[in-house]
Amino acid sequence: MRRWNGWGDSANDYPLKPAGAAFLRQTLGPGRPLPDASLESVLARVPASRLPPHPLIDTDAETRVRHARGQSLADWLALRSGQVQVFPDGVAFPEHGDQVRELLDWCQQQDVRLIAYGGGTSVAGHINPPAGERPVLTLSLARMNRLLALDEDSRLATFGAGTPGPEVERQLKERGYRLGHYPQSWELSTLGGWVASRSSGQQSLAYGRIEQLFAGGRVETPRGTLELPTIPASSAGPDLREMVMGSEGRLGVITEVKVRVSAAPRDEQFHVAFMPDWASAVALARRLVQERVPLSMVRVSNPEETRTQLTLAGHERLVSALHRYLSWRGQPLDGKCMVTFGVTGDRRHCRHALGEARRYLRAAGGVTTGRVLGRKWEEARFRSPYLRHGLWEQGYAVDTLETCVDWARVPDTVAAIEKALREHAGEGERAHVFTHLSHLYAQGSSIYTTYVFRCSEDYQSTRRRWWAMKSAASDAIVEHGGTISHQHGVGRDHAPWLGHEKGEQGLAAIRGLITHFDPQGRLNPGCLLED
Repeated sequence: MRRWNGWGDSANDYPLKPAGAAFLRQTLGPGRPLPDASLESVLARVPASRLPPHPLIDTDAETRVRHARGQSLADWLALRSGQVQVFPDGVAFPEHGDQVRELLDWCQQQDVRLIAYGGGTSVAGHINPPAGERPVLTLSLARMNRLLALDEDSRLATFGAGTPGPEVERQLKERGYRLGHYPQSWELSTLGGWVASRSSGQQSLAYGRIEQLFAGGRVETPRGTLELPTIPASSAGPDLREMVMGSEGRLGVITEVKVRVSAAPRDEQFHVAFMPDWASAVALARRLVQERVPLSMVRVSNPEETRTQLTLAGHERLVSALHRYLSWRGQPLDGKCMVTFGVTGDRRHCRHALGEARRYLRAAGGVTTGRVLGRKWEEARFRSPYLRHGLWEQGYAVDTLETCVDWARVPDTVAAIEKALREHAGEGERAHVFTHLSHLYAQGSSIYTTYVFRCSEDYQSTRRRWWAMKSAASDAIVEHGGTISHQHGVGRDHAPWLGHEKGEQGLAAIRGLITHFDPQGRLNPGCLLED
């Protein structure tokens, strides 16, 4: 069963291994576990619903609790402490677009605010109900989770917007196809959510971000139904798909998503190599993507992430053997950077891509290590969110943030983000900070930073320290010309920094678009733009 106050299925666990726990005690000091509130105590805080009865709406207290928050660290702290404060007044579970249309019209008649809910995986406050006198309805798309049509000639698949990642790939695999969009939240996040938040998947080098995959669909708005036709290319004015991608539930509810699919690959492999230092690792990543080496993914970990990942993995004998091998190959152990890369396609393509990658690695002073570590990465690629549970039990909190900048700005931006996090960890406290480049472009790269810190004596001070670190890092991002979000969306948490990227005229244009489709401001107020 899905956890009510954490990530994923309660049957899945990813405990912190003894070596990892010892590493954090040495790095940050002894953890401070905080007491968890029980579900019963939170249920007792849920007020009576303000919604009139409707056959599609569930007002049960537990249903409302389970749809009250997302997966940001602030959400985690609220649920774990029991201090949730605001709950939706009900949760609707439509099964098709006509019922979504009915619920939108009903919300206008009843003066109700509405929040579209996909997989509940937001880490930026997208789905948190706002406080106020108006009742709030959360509209879950969980039952709109099927492949509706497949045009094999055009390789276009139509899905209900609430289809989660595993179901997308399972239903396509039965027909011999793949979408190939694998965000870290793939286990739970949905196709509609990927479009609404402009997400990116781990193998975006091969398949592209959601912009390249999203071909069209349908959106139910307060003004009426918006149809997005699947035209291969057009110069007929602005592309309407662009205004829907990244709209975060402010324009309407995405009900159907049409995506471009590929034939299922015959072969797929993941490999790990090591570069001697961060500068050479970044230069290698840039060259691989600018020379168009046909890899499906490249991830470059900085020295601290490399050290941390190898320690937390807990495979001490394997890591010891790795270090002996790297020493024998003349690779320095201090400052080394792990490079994880994938090849996907038929066997001939994979052989060629792997050969090219190895050629560039050797020329740059890298050492390849074969597929063992690559298989370990593949096995755990969607398990990282579960590590938050293992850290929490030991008294530590963990969060992530990300951006994207031009190549010339990558080194300084990484340094500035990490410095801001360390300097704002709190008096007498430390933050353990590490970074990787997760998505590469010819122009630049995304930057994905993780920070771990021990909890304070209570929830309130823990949250204050988290916000101080996140705010300082966000300031550093925009000061260095980075986007406030490469793949997580803006939500409510990132909205204060959006103006640095969009400017006065850009914000006005976005606000005008929202006002056109939602003139009464019912849809997800406070998300994307500060209202």
